[in-house]
Amino acid sequence: MTDVRFDRREQLHQIESGLLEGEQIIAVYDAIGTGTGFLGLTNRRVIIQDKSFVGKRYAITSIPYSKITSVSVVSNKSWGGSFFSTGSIAIGVGAHSYEVEFRGSDKSHHVHNVILHFIS
Repeated sequence: MTDVRFDRREQLHQIESGLLEGEQIIAVYDAIGTGTGFLGLTNRRVIIQDKSFVGKRYAITSIPYSKITSVSVVSNKSWGGSFFSTGSIAIGVGAHSYEVEFRGSDKSHHVHNVILHFIS
């Protein structure tokens, strides 16, 4: 677990506490913006903490890679610059899309590439 990338130790510990047998953490990144707390990547699934529920409730959502249909880089400007000039990605799962924004394009690039690796 020495190669695990993470922003906040408490988020890493949350992911660690729910691991399945043989599951390994790849990264846990803090998310910015309304609703999302963090995104975790393991060798089996994507884990998203969603803080958008009424009454200060939140959910930890596990998305197996086999259920992900797409991963996108999200930007509000044209692609005149780098492909990964933004810190946002969207993860397509059936008809639903989870959008997550990170502090820095390096994190969105890493998340995009890990997910793409497991779904292709």
